[in-house]
Amino acid sequence: MAEDTKLWLKPISRRKFLALSAATAGGAAALATLSWDKKAGAVPGGGTAGAGETIVPTSCVHNCGGRCPLYAHVKEGVVTWFTPDQEGNDNPDFPQARACLRGRSQRKRLYHPDRLKYPMKRVGKRGEGKFARITWDEALDTIAKELQRIKGTYGNEAIYINYATGVYGQVSQSWITPAFGGALPRFLNMFGGYLGYYNTYSSACFSYAAPYTFGAVEGNSPDDLLNSKLIVLFADNPGETRLGGANGHYYLRLAKEKGARVIVVDPRYTDTAVTLADEWIPIRPTTDNALIDALAYVMINENLHDQAFLDKYCLGFDEEHMPPGIPPGNSYKSYVLGQGDDKTPKTPEWAEAITGVPQDTIIKLARQIAGIKPCCLMQGFGWQRHAYGEQPVRGLPVLAAMTGNIGIRGGGPGLRNGGHGVVVGWMPAGQNPVKATIPCFIWPEAIERGHEMTAADGVKGVAKLPTDIKMVWNYGGNTLLNQHSDINKTAKILADEKKCEFILVHDVFMTPSAKFADILLPDVTHFEREDIVTFASGIGYAIYHQKVVDPMYECRSLYDVCSELAKRLGFGDQYTEGKSEQDWLREAVKVAQQKDPNFPGFEEFRRKGIYKVAPRDPIVAYEKQIKDPANNPFKTPSGKIEIFSPALWAMNNPKEIPAIPKYIPAWEGPEDPLRAKYPLQCIGPHYKRRVHSTFDNVPWMEEAARQEMWINPRDAAERGLKDGDQARVFNDRGELVIPVKVTPRIMPGVVAIPQGAWWTPDAKGVDQRGSINILTKYHPTPLAHGNPQHTNLVQVARA
Repeated sequence: MAEDTKLWLKPISRRKFLALSAATAGGAAALATLSWDKKAGAVPGGGTAGAGETIVPTSCVHNCGGRCPLYAHVKEGVVTWFTPDQEGNDNPDFPQARACLRGRSQRKRLYHPDRLKYPMKRVGKRGEGKFARITWDEALDTIAKELQRIKGTYGNEAIYINYATGVYGQVSQSWITPAFGGALPRFLNMFGGYLGYYNTYSSACFSYAAPYTFGAVEGNSPDDLLNSKLIVLFADNPGETRLGGANGHYYLRLAKEKGARVIVVDPRYTDTAVTLADEWIPIRPTTDNALIDALAYVMINENLHDQAFLDKYCLGFDEEHMPPGIPPGNSYKSYVLGQGDDKTPKTPEWAEAITGVPQDTIIKLARQIAGIKPCCLMQGFGWQRHAYGEQPVRGLPVLAAMTGNIGIRGGGPGLRNGGHGVVVGWMPAGQNPVKATIPCFIWPEAIERGHEMTAADGVKGVAKLPTDIKMVWNYGGNTLLNQHSDINKTAKILADEKKCEFILVHDVFMTPSAKFADILLPDVTHFEREDIVTFASGIGYAIYHQKVVDPMYECRSLYDVCSELAKRLGFGDQYTEGKSEQDWLREAVKVAQQKDPNFPGFEEFRRKGIYKVAPRDPIVAYEKQIKDPANNPFKTPSGKIEIFSPALWAMNNPKEIPAIPKYIPAWEGPEDPLRAKYPLQCIGPHYKRRVHSTFDNVPWMEEAARQEMWINPRDAAERGLKDGDQARVFNDRGELVIPVKVTPRIMPGVVAIPQGAWWTPDAKGVDQRGSINILTKYHPTPLAHGNPQHTNLVQVARA
């Protein structure tokens, strides 16, 4: 029996796990070579059961961007190990969705000794982390009383569900939007509503800005990458962030094997660049639009652009295709050629000084993008978590239009991948009676001055918020503190009990956010309840995760908590309708069967654990609009691709919200005078050892990939730092201590601290774990009011 097969036929050891982690770090390719066909006695939808062992379908469902089925091997009520997806033959048309190192370490999270075990109430100052054990009755009675008090005193608009993505599922979802259902919004809607949010911490600028160009956001599906001859990734690192499942990195690898050339533009030589790239182009953070402008300059001056495509489908590329009433000199072409207000041609020389990308490299890249077709230009979310993150989101699609790659196979609109999905029903939530919503990033301001906030602050649904936030319900998330900007400032806001009067946290661990709870409830993991999740990629699939083990300690699920609260508040029967969680999931499957006649019945789906759909053809975004524009206009006001947006022009803020995408020098960017004091740009990339802050406390993951800061050898030498040294990283907002990795895989002038480490301050407030948000700034972006958490200037010194 081959070693690769034997690896999975026994409980995974720490040594094997670390070996697997190394393989995973080298790319998902290594995992795809494991042969399941050799296994004897495989049971449907699972692995091979040992003596006295049962195999239960479950999943890994955190916010990495993917979803992976797992099969739990349970013996005498204890999970002994997990095996990955084995459903069907593994081939490019129908790949298995195998879990990465994070999914395979789930047992260490499930049985972690630091699990919250029983309800607690705060007994010290808020944020001190001092709690006392209480009964569930006392906890639920207190929460019900506070809900009624705050509703009666301030109105339902004072109750806020904080943005969170730690829990996914058609019943227990923690990420709440009007498009989703689930137990939490159902409860609060029946209670009279709550202050909602829009945007996400992942994609605020992307989701807000892209519609100004296309009207509706679409992307080619990942399986279409196999039709590309050139793929250029901007700020996108799927080889590390989405390395499990049937994710985008898998299809990139297939495209590479088929002959596509891959170029990665990123400040770091990422795992994606290591495993796939023919060329890595390092670039200074916040300067991507200067590169885009110079690429456009080369194409225009060398007449490499597709003028016919621009004339037919676009608004605002040149002066001949502008909306009426706009003064001359405001088209994109005029801006690039220096015929606009700034009188600055966006030459490669100009861009080199800003971006650090040599002008010869810029010219070569422009000629490749314009000369190789089909070309897929794809953006990640990294570059839009910057001070002016809206600009590159709208900038890259201009290049896709200039090269005529929109609406064709192997090309794309210059956005993100779309995907083939599977529709499953939600636990119905009804409508939120409260119409007001805020951008998810600005909630601390809504605590301090909510009653002043209007549309200028991003408020939607009402002209002005009627009240400040007085209660925060934080379920399955760490953005209450750890994942939000400027931890020190946020902690002070939360600690003031006169501002936010009640904080409820329901989670699995005592996270930095949980320490600010007034009432702290122990949640079950998703291995201790049932739910369904879906995923869209090159294939679509739905996963049923069964309850693997009984809830541990006194942990209770979200549905259980909401049901008990509804009973205390007088609408328990209306809330539950006498149904269990599994009853709601049966109804969700009925919805799926109405959408897809091939979707299996509930019992079969539950037994197998996964339902996959293989697409007939790739999704090609905006194909109808390109083939038949007269009958399929873009969903913009003009019906065109709006390179120039009249809606943005009408906002009359051209310096920060221009009508065409432009390079805008960032505060705390490479041109900020503050660099004299803090000379290094600091970014916070996602890390393969965590999903945001989830898994930070799993020891196996720390051994697989420790928390460390990347620094270029040149910058390290200037500071007398050697690989492995402890360094202080600081600015005016805070200070942390972290080991350094001295590596040429990051460009000079930039340091990278992986985001998600749990804030661990010492007595002086210096973080000892390397939590980057001690350094980040609360400064919403101008249009989306999004989080600019990659825009930071710091200094580094030996600790």
